Amino acid sequence: MNEVRHNWSKQEILDIYNKPLMELLYDAATIHRQQHDPNVVQVSTLLSIKTGGCSEDCGYCPQAARYHTGVQGSDLMTVNQVKAQALRAKESGSSRVCMGAAWRNVKDGEEFDQVLDMVRTINKLDMEVCCTLGMITENQAQRLAEAGLYAYNHNLDSSEEYYKEVISTRGYQDRLDTIGNVRKTNVTVCSGGIIGMGESIEDRAGMLVALSTLDPQPESTPINALVAVEGTPLEDEKPVEIWDMIRMVATTRIVLPETQVRLSAGRTQMSREGQAMCFFAGANSIFAGDKLLTTPNPDVNEDMKMFKLLGLNPQKPFTKKVQPQTIEAEDSKYQNLGEKPKWSRPGHTIERNETAKQKAKLIK
Repeated sequence: MNEVRHNWSKQEILDIYNKPLMELLYDAATIHRQQHDPNVVQVSTLLSIKTGGCSEDCGYCPQAARYHTGVQGSDLMTVNQVKAQALRAKESGSSRVCMGAAWRNVKDGEEFDQVLDMVRTINKLDMEVCCTLGMITENQAQRLAEAGLYAYNHNLDSSEEYYKEVISTRGYQDRLDTIGNVRKTNVTVCSGGIIGMGESIEDRAGMLVALSTLDPQPESTPINALVAVEGTPLEDEKPVEIWDMIRMVATTRIVLPETQVRLSAGRTQMSREGQAMCFFAGANSIFAGDKLLTTPNPDVNEDMKMFKLLGLNPQKPFTKKVQPQTIEAEDSKYQNLGEKPKWSRPGHTIERNETAKQKAKLIK
């Protein structure tokens, strides 16, 4: 039952998701214990190194420039600022720093060179480094790998069908192509999605079909519960029920048995008891820190109290994979090519996105 399969059908996954809850929890917990230490949880710190001003129209995102959400934009952080944040994260128990920039895609140049220096700096602190920077080419992925990147995050967000109801400025295939470019390096893949955007259970299963079809499957999969931010097209969506979150975590654990399943956005709406059930169901990673890019997150001290209460221990860095070697810029095999890839812009209209855009124009 816990073999890694790449041929899951949507109906098979739906049948798992809809099992009686106790049976679902038992199956997921059994697989979790066969593949992972149930008392160890990987802790990541998410750091927004460049905030706001994004040109995309993602319906869930407060960093989209076209919506009025009150997010204060900021330029790219300095390497020293990032190092200081990484040291604080390490002191608080995080084994990984994930740096996010509100970019549509990586552009060769001074800012990307600065991010590469950030990666080198954090890897030398003996911490795992993850980046989420938008779409990247194969050469850009190779440059990140040379700098010492451990993981690259690029979420599929939802099923391919429902993706078109949330985002119109980029295509689903671009997401898959970016993951494919990362797979041509020694960097691990982090890819998951968001529930609570108005999608159906069939869409949740469809996302898991897409993730499980990847070969190899992602090394880590964030399961986010939508944080509905005022001013975004999805501002009126109701909070995700904890039972939906538990079912999604358990189903993900069964379908992606070797993957680290991460509780991501939405934990502030979850009780300790709810989170404990998610850990039992197979979640074995969290984002720590008081903010996830721009949305609230539980205080790291509260997380450590919860870990102590549940008998959980933070995972040490490089437990799943050896530490990447950092190659200095002057010794790099891969150089700035000045690439200008043409990532797709589907261009269809999403009514609620347009409504939020027009509303923002009136406010501004």
